[in-house]
Amino acid sequence: MRFKISFLLFILCNIHITKAQEYKIEHLKINGYKKTKLSFLKSIVVTKRGDRLDSLTLEKDIISLKRLAAISNAYFKVGYSENKKSNVEIIVEENFTIIPEVNLWTSVNNQFSYKLGLYDYNFLGRNIGLGGFYQNNGFDTYAINFRAPNLFSRKWGLAINHQNWKSEEPLYFNSGSANYLYNNISFEILGLHQINFNNKISFGINFFNEKYKYLSGVTSATIPLNLDLNKKLLKFVYTYDNLNYFYQYIDGFKSELYLQYVVTENDFQNQFFVFWNDFFYFRKMWSSGVLANRLRIGLAKNDKTPFAPFAIDNNLNIRGVGILVDRGTGSVVLNSEYRHTLLEKDWFVLQSNTFIDVGSWRTPGGDLNDLTNHKNIQLFSGVGLRFIHKKIFNATFRIDYGFSLKDKSRGIVFGIGQYF
Repeated sequence: MRFKISFLLFILCNIHITKAQEYKIEHLKINGYKKTKLSFLKSIVVTKRGDRLDSLTLEKDIISLKRLAAISNAYFKVGYSENKKSNVEIIVEENFTIIPEVNLWTSVNNQFSYKLGLYDYNFLGRNIGLGGFYQNNGFDTYAINFRAPNLFSRKWGLAINHQNWKSEEPLYFNSGSANYLYNNISFEILGLHQINFNNKISFGINFFNEKYKYLSGVTSATIPLNLDLNKKLLKFVYTYDNLNYFYQYIDGFKSELYLQYVVTENDFQNQFFVFWNDFFYFRKMWSSGVLANRLRIGLAKNDKTPFAPFAIDNNLNIRGVGILVDRGTGSVVLNSEYRHTLLEKDWFVLQSNTFIDVGSWRTPGGDLNDLTNHKNIQLFSGVGLRFIHKKIFNATFRIDYGFSLKDKSRGIVFGIGQYF
């Protein structure tokens, strides 16, 4: 019986699509835009005036529009006229995309810190991201970012980034840890290419200088008190994106593969590679829930060094564990959470969050068995809240309380945007 019903629905769907494709698009209108340029929206949409009406292509156009930072929602209407003609109207709802950033916090050494930034994610009405920030956490840090995925055409773009970052960071040795002032000055240029509806790549080079200056803690005869290193980083990112968005609800699968090769010559780090892959799976649950999952698998060259690239950190992977707890040359992390809409009024959404974060790391110079060693496994659970503005891009304020299922570690994590 189920087979007959499914077969009947399949036949009816194909009849509808075949009938629609008999119609030619006489008029195509895009309405609802304010800041976004009409010419840009038309360049994103594959459907054109004079084409045969194809509902599947229109559905893909709607998804492409909703992936833009400038668009919070989009849908289409079709009107049929005589002589096999049709009129298509695409309606978009815009986000507010000029976003200030203000963060205040106190570090463990009672250092008052703040971060001030401003970003426009729809600069010139053409999906261009432009902005920067200044941060003071006892040291001066700033960054300037430019990203234009459609700068040259619908499929080709460019990103340029400059950063001068300073922070106090721990480095871990067998005998303990030491705090260093870390300074990274970088210039990056990336080419951006959309292969097709689901696949895109970015590739380029990053020139950067790293400085380490000893501040406090244990010392090691094998590690200098000061380091000044010039490096080049070759970067390649491949993204498969099959996500569909409806405000706070997400459904589908996404994969992001990062490949990096760092060129350097010094006594403490040679040339090395880093790769990781993030797998995302989202599923709409009932009428108000989303099951969200992120699995990260990463490896790097397995040098025995305190400068290992993968970090265990509150804001990166394990909520409640602490700030830069440890480093490793390999990583497997699973973040799983259930998001439930508690309240939705016009532009505002209050969302609850219940999560489990589990991860393991390979110690520098260790072997892959480290990933299954219970001593290296972090297992945290917790709850949180999300305060969401539906009409402002990425305007989600989150707070999570995480606690260890193995010991007494616990902590509160704040942030802007969903955790992943």
